[in-house]
Amino acid sequence: MAKTLRTLVIGGGGREHAICWALRQSPQIEALYCAPGNAGIAELATIVELPDHDLRGLVDFARKERIDLTVVGPERPLAEGIVDEFAREKLRVFGPTASAARLESSKVFAKEFMRRHYIPTTPYRAFDRSDEALKFVAESSGPLVVKADGLAAGKGVIVCRNSDEAHLAVKKIMVERAFGSAGERIIVERLLIGEEMSVMAFADGTHVVPMIPARDYKRAQDGDEGPNTGGMGAYAPARSMEDDLFQEIYDHILEPAVRGMKTEGSPFVGILYAGLMLTDVGPRVLEFNVRFGDPETQVVLPLLKTDLVNVIGAALAGQLDWEPLSWREDVCAGVILTARGYPGRYEGGVPIEGEVRTMNNGVFCFHAGTARDGAGGLASSGGRILGLFARSATHEGAVAAAYAAVERVRIKGAQYRTDIGLRVRRVVRQRREGVARIT
Repeated sequence: MAKTLRTLVIGGGGREHAICWALRQSPQIEALYCAPGNAGIAELATIVELPDHDLRGLVDFARKERIDLTVVGPERPLAEGIVDEFAREKLRVFGPTASAARLESSKVFAKEFMRRHYIPTTPYRAFDRSDEALKFVAESSGPLVVKADGLAAGKGVIVCRNSDEAHLAVKKIMVERAFGSAGERIIVERLLIGEEMSVMAFADGTHVVPMIPARDYKRAQDGDEGPNTGGMGAYAPARSMEDDLFQEIYDHILEPAVRGMKTEGSPFVGILYAGLMLTDVGPRVLEFNVRFGDPETQVVLPLLKTDLVNVIGAALAGQLDWEPLSWREDVCAGVILTARGYPGRYEGGVPIEGEVRTMNNGVFCFHAGTARDGAGGLASSGGRILGLFARSATHEGAVAAAYAAVERVRIKGAQYRTDIGLRVRRVVRQRREGVARIT
């Protein structure tokens, strides 16, 4: 890889803002572009007016601008084969092929893959006919989870307390087609009880190197109530990950997944994301993603000390066995501000005021859905608008600083959860008082 790089990041959300920020920390970056980017990313990179699904346009841009390295953020272009398109043109790109991306683009494929390679998950049934799915849930009892098979921007998972709610979920996905073609097939599985955790890892087709674990909050409302979203906040590291548990996740989930994809003829190069539930009988995979998580990326990358360019270069060269990653001994936590009505229908074009610089005194403002209005001001352009993240020596300090940053931003009607990291803050306080430990 060249000593100085002309680099392209594909995507336009908070995850891509964090990736651009991390790449900008490297002295190896000569020029940085982002397509389509957002108003915050424009502080760090040259914006390219191309949508992330315009594969041909992106390939042509990379060739014209002599791009040395392309990093793909979102799942949809990966599923549609952007890495395959770049590879055919001999352009260096970081991410899995469309075949390897099936771990995320098809939940049915992922479940069958996990069964073949003995990766622990929850029992499931797959359906491509709504009448059969409705009959199954009517005969079931207890909480269920109904999932659209295809990509649904993180919203295609419906947690149901009973068979009546599962009946409505099946109709919503398969009959009403709330998630379009993603709902042509569904998965129905038992609801797992435990603590959720996200572990992302770099993979080079043979080796896998985990990042520090994070805790993501998917539900829209406090107390994990409301519909699933693309993510309402996160913190890292997740202190409940003891060394032996982390080793178990590596030995029984991450490494078998990379090894399994290689043996099946689809070597996995890129970011492997395991969404986990820590149950009484061990970690279980809720889902695999094939790219950096959002908002986990926004709390993990600010803690990475190793040059991200070097890690990506090692992955592309098949040399991730080089050395372990180096991490700050800090904590990063953050909160997502969303438009009123998200994850349902919401209004765009709402003015944004306040402190929204990318980094300010240990606080990171990663833009998700923002754009410049006609007068040059900042306005919302998506359901998730901004993420306010803070890095501190303690959980309490990081969470407090993130919420203090939220108070310095003004977006009419904006919504956010008030309990991100709350349990951790409570346990840290109890630990200081000698009555508990973080578990």
